Amino acid sequence: MSEKVGYLGEEWAQLAREKLVNQLDPAKMNGLSASMVNIYRNCPDGTDHSLLIDCREGRISRFEVSDSEIPSAEFRIFGDYEVFAKITRGELSSQKALMTGKLSLKGNMAKALRLSSLADRINRILSEIPTNY
Repeated sequence: MSEKVGYLGEEWAQLAREKLVNQLDPAKMNGLSASMVNIYRNCPDGTDHSLLIDCREGRISRFEVSDSEIPSAEFRIFGDYEVFAKITRGELSSQKALMTGKLSLKGNMAKALRLSSLADRINRILSEIPTNY
């Protein structure tokens, strides 16, 4: 694929879901069940967006991008679009963004920190998508 897709757009979301389903090995996920929604503030189009990732028994069960209603999830992570873009490009770790206040979290912080290596793995996979930010 040589053409870039728009970050958080429909085509990007479809590619992202396919990559995550194909590249996240359920055996290495240890039966993980968790859900998180990233809430993107200050997006270039002037609206807020959300990205829901839901894992059930080690498999991605839902992956949705929205610019309307924010879905419920175990974790809600808030931040500026540019911060999330840096994380997705692999320029900033999600854990560092949380610890430096670039992102804020609602949910169990101890569990979120235990899952930070999974979040970084997800972002490494997403960084492979040729994307216009």
